Amino acid sequence: MTTREQHIGKALAVVLGLLTIFGPISMDLYLPALPALTTELGATTSAAQLTVTACLLGLAIGQVVAGPLSDRLGRRRPLLAGVVAYLLTSVLCAVSPTIELLVAARFVQGLAAAVGIVIAQAAGRDLYSGGRLVRYYGRLTVLGGLAAIIGPVIGGQLASLTDWRGIFLFLGGVGAVILAATMLIFRETLPADRRVVGGVAHTGRDFRRLLSDRMFVGTVVITGFVNAALFAYLSGATYVLQGIYGLSPQGYSFAFGLNSLGFMAFGFVAGRLAESWSEKGTLVLGLLMTLVGAGALLATAVLHLSLVAMVLSLLTMVSGVAVTTPPATSLALASYPDIAGTASSLLGCARFAFGGLAAPLVGLAGADDATPLGLVTVLSAAVAATTYVILLRDEASGAPHPAADGAPSSVVNVPAGVPDPVSTTLLPSRAGQERTPV
Repeated sequence: MTTREQHIGKALAVVLGLLTIFGPISMDLYLPALPALTTELGATTSAAQLTVTACLLGLAIGQVVAGPLSDRLGRRRPLLAGVVAYLLTSVLCAVSPTIELLVAARFVQGLAAAVGIVIAQAAGRDLYSGGRLVRYYGRLTVLGGLAAIIGPVIGGQLASLTDWRGIFLFLGGVGAVILAATMLIFRETLPADRRVVGGVAHTGRDFRRLLSDRMFVGTVVITGFVNAALFAYLSGATYVLQGIYGLSPQGYSFAFGLNSLGFMAFGFVAGRLAESWSEKGTLVLGLLMTLVGAGALLATAVLHLSLVAMVLSLLTMVSGVAVTTPPATSLALASYPDIAGTASSLLGCARFAFGGLAAPLVGLAGADDATPLGLVTVLSAAVAATTYVILLRDEASGAPHPAADGAPSSVVNVPAGVPDPVSTTLLPSRAGQERTPV
């Protein structure tokens, strides 16, 4: 066992998992107290909803900033700075006297939370390759689903014990726990000899390098649009299930929990399936599930079918999103170990940016019509599937994906079905190698 392998254990896995839930808990935990927040600050409903939008924007933009910084400075320093900023802005949210200050604080809180998300992905690429890499991303998907389940539940319980300010203080406490765990357990995963050198111009070249790769662009667009369907569900499901189908809050929680359990289970299965079968085949399966679920959702809305049909449609669609996530993430980052942070940042930005744009569209026809939700999800799934056909199908048909320009020669792409010789080892250090500008 190598020295670097000895640092990979359950403790580090737990810390990386905690970083993954930064985004979900920041979004979900305070939502049960949103009406009380609106009343206390004398804000309009739309102004209060800006606190959600601001966090989403922060989560998207923050990853674009944090990813390249972590490629240049290493993972640990930006991570510590991000967690400290998260802790402080959570406290600022708790003491905000006006809705305007709260919106601004939520934006910065999203920026800070984004650091944890992108570094959890990039650190995985630092440490793993091949089958172990896609299995790792499968676990991150499961944790995201778990956070989606427990976030609203914990938020609801906290709302019965404290006000919205107390909930933000609780988030600050979560930040403090993650800060302590990071300081004690997280060690640098990107050695100095593997870091990117250069300034803003160099980062621009890295972005151009990524955006000139059909495989990378295809997986980013697919990730963005399937997450647009997911965020549309998160935004509209409460109005559909409670407003149209008359579920009680407890019934809605059960339906929401069922979908989240499906997300977790299929995310776990997808990681294993992509490892043992085919990453691209698993991605196609997930896209088909998402498209079928979204189509059934639209048909259910138009034909006014039963609650069972609606719940099964949502479950199929959400599970499809979970199946696409591990293989899409692995395919996007596989050829870029030298700029994994930058690559992860674009992938994460697409998730939250596309989701943030799609979420408001589901309410265009009012709270008593599920047709917009069906249309948004069908359109999102259809664009994702079309993107695969246009950008990825030719590469998936037999020719191995070539290493991107500037990728180290130690990274190899193995056709589906052939055992990956590096899938059970860590990437070797690139001592003495330096990328040339493109």
